[in-house]
Amino acid sequence: MSAKQPATQLPATRDELLVLHREARRRRMAAEPGSHEWEQASAEVGRIEVEIARVEREMTPPRM
Repeated sequence: MSAKQPATQLPATRDELLVLHREARRRRMAAEPGSHEWEQASAEVGRIEVEIARVEREMTPPRM
C-alpha cells in the first residue's frame, strides 16, 4: 500500500479478519523476500494483526 493509496477499511469481525490474515500471509510467503510485494504483504499482515488484537480486547471476556 503506497502513501498515495487510502487504507482499505478492515472488516469488524474476528473471523473475517482471520481470513484476510491468512491470505496476506500466503501472499507474503509467495513473494521474494525483501521485494516490494513482500513488503506490502508484511505491512498488511501487521495491520490486520493489530486489528485482530483490538477486536479480541473488546470481547467479553477479552481473548488475550
